[in-house]
Amino acid sequence: QVQLVESGGGLVQAGGSLRLSCAASGRTFNSATMGWFRQAPGKEREFVATIRSSGDSTAYTASVKGRFTISRDNAKNTVYLQMNSLKPEDSAVYYCAASYVPGIVTTKGRYDYWGPGTQVTVSS
Repeated sequence: QVQLVESGGGLVQAGGSLRLSCAASGRTFNSATMGWFRQAPGKEREFVATIRSSGDSTAYTASVKGRFTISRDNAKNTVYLQMNSLKPEDSAVYYCAASYVPGIVTTKGRYDYWGPGTQVTVSS
């Protein structure tokens, strides 16, 4: 089992920044591929970013490339999502997830563990 808890969400104006954190406990964190997903009201949960267990490879959905950065600190069992130049369309509940499928994983069905989510609201 892996327990995940997100933090760092909030209300920010368009153009602003937020850094989300996800603290993990339980099963070995440093062997998990970690991902961030988001879900806006009335929409499907969508992939945002992922990072390999070693931290040496990342992937992003097109709409956040160049604005968001995923990183991890395996010594602290924590994964981060730095979000810059935020737009109103980035507003959603953001979820952290863990997968023990090796490599880059962008499909939500391949993630086994999920946090409860943190709300991000970007005002125009």
